[in-house]
Amino acid sequence: MVLGDKLAGLGDRISRALAGMRSNTVIDEAVVDEMLKEIGNALIAADVAIGLVLGLRKDIKTAINLPEIASGLNKRKIIQQAVFDALVKLLDPKTKPFKPVKAKPNVIMFVGLQGAGKTTTVSKLAYFYKKKGWKPCVVCADTFRAGAFDQLKQNAAKIKVPFYGSYTEADPVKVAQEGVAVFKKENYDIIIVDTSGRHKQEEGLFDEMSQISTAIQPNNIIFVMDGAIGSMAHAQAQAFKSKVAVGSVIITKLDGHAKGGGTLSAVAATNSPVIFVGTGEHMDDLEPFEASSFVSRLLGMGDMKGMMTIFEEVLPKDKMKKKEARLREGKFTLRDMYEQLQDLQKMGPINQVMEMIPGMSQLGPMLRGTQGNAKLKVMLNILDSCTDDELDSDQPLKDNSRIMRLARGAGRHPREVVELVEQHKQFSHMIKGLSKQNLGRGNQAIDPKKILTPQMMKQLGGADNAANLMKQLQKMGPNFPGLGNMKFPGMPGMQ
Repeated sequence: MVLGDKLAGLGDRISRALAGMRSNTVIDEAVVDEMLKEIGNALIAADVAIGLVLGLRKDIKTAINLPEIASGLNKRKIIQQAVFDALVKLLDPKTKPFKPVKAKPNVIMFVGLQGAGKTTTVSKLAYFYKKKGWKPCVVCADTFRAGAFDQLKQNAAKIKVPFYGSYTEADPVKVAQEGVAVFKKENYDIIIVDTSGRHKQEEGLFDEMSQISTAIQPNNIIFVMDGAIGSMAHAQAQAFKSKVAVGSVIITKLDGHAKGGGTLSAVAATNSPVIFVGTGEHMDDLEPFEASSFVSRLLGMGDMKGMMTIFEEVLPKDKMKKKEARLREGKFTLRDMYEQLQDLQKMGPINQVMEMIPGMSQLGPMLRGTQGNAKLKVMLNILDSCTDDELDSDQPLKDNSRIMRLARGAGRHPREVVELVEQHKQFSHMIKGLSKQNLGRGNQAIDPKKILTPQMMKQLGGADNAANLMKQLQKMGPNFPGLGNMKFPGMPGMQ
């Protein structure tokens, strides 16, 4: 998921607290207490409830137990793992969410306060399931808010899913019941029902929710929560759960609020599993939530599991095998770079990809918003101006006249063409180094100094960070998509 600037700031503060602990030559109770104090202050500033913070501190202290750590063991790693586990526990209620079943109608009812982004999230969820091969549809049972009908109908048309609603019927229960019945007859397997929201927790809202729930018998009731409300999320979620059987939660606007951590922890305290988070305004800005992946990205540790999932969605297996064969041969032409950039573009926002790679999270903020995607488009435009011979040649582009022609063809400054050529040269050097060093040699460790240029080493934060990154990538083994025994993706576009 894409961490907003403010929420990423929480991760930075926790990471600095851990770094401060690691910098001490002797790890004792005073050092641990200082680290826990800094982490606690960061969480409280993010609106995590004090009671939850105190519980987290207690869990960490219990897990560490310095006097009982055997000599020779790495105390710093044990403490870091204890912090990680405690943060995951804070966000994970260990409650299994509802999973829809194929070949039968799965009715999903949305509830929440007005202004939380409920109607938009209905469309996002429908789009998510459509991309996964389901047959989703949407029902507008929000007869209270002016514009709800038009908003959901327009969104449904945009994502090309069926819509049911009524301009004239004022009874939301009747609209919901009729809409669900229609779509069940037409064999849709994901039926999402939007309901009215209010600014305050009025009894009328809860009565209406209960009546709709009784009428349509949903398989899952999703509570949509605004990520900006912080620790108040606990009371809100509890109030809704007391009236209807809330099965799971979607948190919106997580990308722009420091209180997102407070919202997540408060909802987890209600034992309601967070299943998705909204990270933007676009229809594909809805991402599955997993506590361990979230904490891993928050602390700059990457999310290789999530990255593998995206790789498998973006790259067909036959394409993976072709890429693997070329990489094993140490070949990396401009055409290979062009195809890699296209695959990278399909994976989503560039800063999201950066946050998934261990040791690369510091590059995420540099590419936040449209900056990273804009740079990617520039590179693709330049490569579009290349001839087939230039794309397939093993020799780097050195001719100034060619560089000027590519710049004119792409409408870019010649300096940008030179930068692209230089970047291709660096990655070609790395791929050749990987081929020579690691091909067919089992689990032999990769020496980054033998395959990375000094400039690339600097971009990765130095030799230690580069070695750690490769070590974590090697742990993924030959199952990492498209790379076989190469064990290192070498993606262009990371600067």
